[in-house]
Amino acid sequence: MGDQRFRALRVTETPAGTYERAVVERRLDELPPGEVLVRVSYSSLNYKDALSATGNKGVTRRYPHTPGIDAAGVVAASANPDFAPGDRVIVTSYDLGMNTDGGFAEFIRVPAAWVVPMPREFGAREAMSYGTAGFTAALSVLRLTELVPVDSGDILVSGATGGVGSLAVSLLVRLGYRVVAVNGVVDEADYLREIGAAEVISIEDATDTSGRPLLKGRWAGAVDTVGGPLLATTVKSVDLAGAVTCCGNVASPELPLNVFPFILRGVTLVGIDSQNCPMPSRRKVWAKLATEWRLPHREEGVAETDLDGLGGCIDRMLVGKHRGRTIVRVAAGPVTGDR
Repeated sequence: MGDQRFRALRVTETPAGTYERAVVERRLDELPPGEVLVRVSYSSLNYKDALSATGNKGVTRRYPHTPGIDAAGVVAASANPDFAPGDRVIVTSYDLGMNTDGGFAEFIRVPAAWVVPMPREFGAREAMSYGTAGFTAALSVLRLTELVPVDSGDILVSGATGGVGSLAVSLLVRLGYRVVAVNGVVDEADYLREIGAAEVISIEDATDTSGRPLLKGRWAGAVDTVGGPLLATTVKSVDLAGAVTCCGNVASPELPLNVFPFILRGVTLVGIDSQNCPMPSRRKVWAKLATEWRLPHREEGVAETDLDGLGGCIDRMLVGKHRGRTIVRVAAGPVTGDR
């Protein structure tokens, strides 16, 4: 079995220091060690994948490499008694697609501790329509629901046209919250209203430049996906006992903020770590996405590509011309891992 060949997107560093992408054939015995071999049906495209695919050493240290931080399919072989051949599974986060060959390939081999049994309500395609972005959004929403009742007021979502932001909007609306979405550089107001935002505001309206330590309370809570000045403004604009979840730093990792929102209004700032989230919480979130939080017709609004078309999708994501979710049909033949 070790010499069995499969297709994978491979990123290679050239002698000139540039990076090239190509779909190549690999052998199973070239995969890293691990207890569970998974035949991948679907993956999905995330911003971290796009960075890895262009040689970002902050994401991936060593090349050649196969990106893909998400994968869903069936177990092909297992050295762990918790998983057996034919089991439908999801693998997201941890080191998958970063420094461990990832889901943009027909097979992955990973530690058993990274593997989540796929909820029976899901197929592989639907699971990847959520992927890491959906998992991160759901983890953010879960923490927000623990701190902010539905009738408390408006919830702000930044980066709302991206994978995490758009799913956070949809989930919050599904749960009954009134959502105000921050529109990005490209005008996507119509799209944001389509997915349920009650109000759409500009980045300029959501970002304070006065430097004041505390602002008028506008939000009961927020899901922030961008960081930087917008996050600082959001925290300063949250009303009494509100909460903000933070899961990104695409704008900046710096947070120009003082303690006043925390000691004068009791605001809670919650960091979201979807990469190393403990397995019990991970299973809980996936179970919610598959049942009570399931978004009707979720798959219909998701773009799909295959390994051969993936390069163009990566290029569009890197120049900001990407919205919502793109899933990757990895399986070359009949899809495995669906119901």
